[in-house]
Amino acid sequence: MDGAVVNDLNICVATTNGSGSQSSNTVLYKSLYKMGIPCSGKNLFPSNIQGLPTWYYIRASGEGYLARKDDIDVMVIFNEATAAEDVEKVREGGLVIYDDSGPLPEELKRPQLQYLGVPAWNLVKEHIKSPQLRAKQRNMIYVGALAQLFGIPLEVTKEVLTDVFGSKPAVVDANYLCIELGYKHMEASGASQDIARLEAMPGGNDNKIMTEGNTAAALGAIFGGATVVAWYPITPSSSLVEEMIARIHKYRTDEHGRHRYAIVQAEDELASVAMVVGAGWAGARAMTSTAGPGLSLMQEGIGLAYIAEVPGVFMIVQRGGPSTGLPTRTQQADITLMHQGSHGDTRHIVLIPHDNASVFEMSCRSFDFADQFQTPVFLMLDLDLGMNQALSEPFKMPAEPIQRGKLLDKEALEALEAQGGKFRRYFDVDGDGIPQRTIPGTDHPGASYFARGSGHNEDAVYSENSEVYKKLQDRLRKKYETARSAVPKPLIENSTGAKEGLISFGSSYEPVREARDRLSASGRLTDHLLLRALPLTEEVREFIAHHDIVYLIEQNRDGQMTQIVRDDYPDLAARVQSICIYDGMPLAAGDIVQLINGAK
Repeated sequence: MDGAVVNDLNICVATTNGSGSQSSNTVLYKSLYKMGIPCSGKNLFPSNIQGLPTWYYIRASGEGYLARKDDIDVMVIFNEATAAEDVEKVREGGLVIYDDSGPLPEELKRPQLQYLGVPAWNLVKEHIKSPQLRAKQRNMIYVGALAQLFGIPLEVTKEVLTDVFGSKPAVVDANYLCIELGYKHMEASGASQDIARLEAMPGGNDNKIMTEGNTAAALGAIFGGATVVAWYPITPSSSLVEEMIARIHKYRTDEHGRHRYAIVQAEDELASVAMVVGAGWAGARAMTSTAGPGLSLMQEGIGLAYIAEVPGVFMIVQRGGPSTGLPTRTQQADITLMHQGSHGDTRHIVLIPHDNASVFEMSCRSFDFADQFQTPVFLMLDLDLGMNQALSEPFKMPAEPIQRGKLLDKEALEALEAQGGKFRRYFDVDGDGIPQRTIPGTDHPGASYFARGSGHNEDAVYSENSEVYKKLQDRLRKKYETARSAVPKPLIENSTGAKEGLISFGSSYEPVREARDRLSASGRLTDHLLLRALPLTEEVREFIAHHDIVYLIEQNRDGQMTQIVRDDYPDLAARVQSICIYDGMPLAAGDIVQLINGAK
């Protein structure tokens, strides 16, 4: 192992869903984190409760790359059903770890691979008394085997076990026993490998936290002032609201023990969106969380909120589609559905975080945007960002107080009257397209109005007049144009003299960051723009205009974001080339490099 590379390793663990591998993979992954090695974990799980194949990718990168790695260095095959497929994924010269309690089938042997066995079943049968626990404890055997082979200290795995199961000492001891068994077996057998070694990087993960995007979004919503959540469970967004349920009582319970929030699991998505619109109209900071199929069902309610100008936040964790599609795989294919949601002419604000810190920040701010623009606001996540654990900068608490926009209370209405004015619900007061609003219960006779989803004039009076309707539609579009100067601006990274540009957004950011380094190493310089919101801002136009060609990387088949960019800037459309990757896997830098190098 002396000549092996240091802290550059990609491990794939192939097991079955429900076998307890989540715990063993967590111990392995968090051990790297405790050693200070930058790392990432990607879980590819089936769309059933248990029994089907699952894969977990763990990447250690001393250089700080967190995207899925192209090549698999080490494959742990603990699922016979997929073993033949799994060994084919391993790079030439890579290592296969397998359970040699029985013979390795001949069809799994490839001459260009290294094989090391550990008798996991035999070890748990000998040392674990409970037959019911053996299947799950077996997975901890490979944790110990990998720890010995690659240099993870046993005491580090013990610390992680204590972190994970600290309230259950017996569980800690039982799992640690199995880790020791795998470790000592490899040690006694004299097994070795020449692929990589893992070395602690003191301070390497200082000031970094490890969490999931859905958790970050849940916390952001709480600190952003959310008080009403109406939802219907759907993968991969369910854990977002589940995290809110687990945490919100700490922040929304008064001194008398009364809850100052409502979280309602509706009978379906149609009911949940109706609850969000009703609560938003009543003045609450209301939200829902869903995925593509749920978003499809919410379209009519979103249209109501748009034309009635009711604030609401929609957190969308995208998955593979259409229809059921790939419900447990990642994609960025609901962009158009968010941006132009509902029938008729609509344009919505979409916030696009790229890591957990920005998920938290934008989740907080989404409620301000919804209130200020009196409209549905979408937070765009995907399964990779939402459900996979990742390193992150610590979350920063909002520096500014909650922004409610043009919300008039009794005192404001009295001041308006004193100046000779009156409240007109849908009147453009200052030319930005955004009217004033009141909420039910405001103690002033001039506060009331009829909210409606049909055509109406500036005083909220029903109208089918053509000119009145056109004026309403034009004002709603003006709000969208006003938002261009308010939404988060893109982040831009320039290289001297680069003629090519890359645009990424969301979970595409990390693989694009690594892809740029690979392209640069081959002599191909690129600039980079990280898109953070819709509508597009002027910086996007300027970036495209300054480059001969711009590659826009997105995870869908039809180049949905590319089409939005081309529609906004038709004079620059020819410079924007779509790089689409839509196989449901988290993006890898190598895929991006290959497609860019092969682009015409």
